[in-house]
Amino acid sequence: MKKIFIVTLLLMASFGFVSPKAAMAYNFGDFRSVTLTTKAWEALNQKDTEAVLAYTNKCLELYAEQAIKMQSELTDYPQGKQDEIFSYWALNDVATSLFIQGEAYRRADMKEEAKAVYKKLMTEFTYGQAWDTNGWFWKPAEAAKEKLAMIDSGSVIDFGDYSSAFITGQAWRALPDGDVATISLYTDKVVELYGEKARTMQDSLTEYPWQSREQIFNYWALNDVGTSLFIKAEALKKAGKVDEAKKVYKELIDKYFYSQCWDPQGWFWKPAEAAQQALDEMG
Repeated sequence: MKKIFIVTLLLMASFGFVSPKAAMAYNFGDFRSVTLTTKAWEALNQKDTEAVLAYTNKCLELYAEQAIKMQSELTDYPQGKQDEIFSYWALNDVATSLFIQGEAYRRADMKEEAKAVYKKLMTEFTYGQAWDTNGWFWKPAEAAKEKLAMIDSGSVIDFGDYSSAFITGQAWRALPDGDVATISLYTDKVVELYGEKARTMQDSLTEYPWQSREQIFNYWALNDVGTSLFIKAEALKKAGKVDEAKKVYKELIDKYFYSQCWDPQGWFWKPAEAAQQALDEMG
């Protein structure tokens, strides 16, 4: 019965509404767009499809008109200081809500519904930007384009919430299978999204951060980019692509030397030092 209800709710949401009975079961808080979007993210992470649709459709119901107006004023992504980008709050949150909704459909294996939502995001709310709490903006429409390509190609590549931690984790999980192409998709995405931030962090250091675990985690972009490059180099080495592996190891050492990787057993290790050891062994 619950499965039937979810499918019904998904179909209703594809037309832009959720039944009052379904919506009444959810607490929309202060009804601000940021509140609704935050609740939608939480629901997506909890795999609560019904809640995702309730929150995202409420955001669309209340703020889509204002978001469309903001979109019409733009010819490119807003740039500048954070406050300038945040001033397009309705556009940003509606675009983010659509991305979350598309993810809910995709994860429910409702591919056509997911594609329709992604396309709506890309065409109607193109210039919306989503704030990552690590301190940067990302572009839901561009992420939606990648999701569409994944669906059309049948790819199982999943960048999740596009955080460096998630994508690096995906690369680690792919490493035992030795699929260099898949691993490279993950590691290259980390470098694409976070390489600039990582280099800024690298340039601010003259030694490895060591004061506390929290202090080391503050250099999250540097750590994840360095770790991703190490993973890619390891995959290349195992595949017998020695020259390519050496090139990636050297890139890690030259550009992201002070990166550190957290081992779940309770300590940090240094990808650049591991890379140098690998280079010495390879000759």
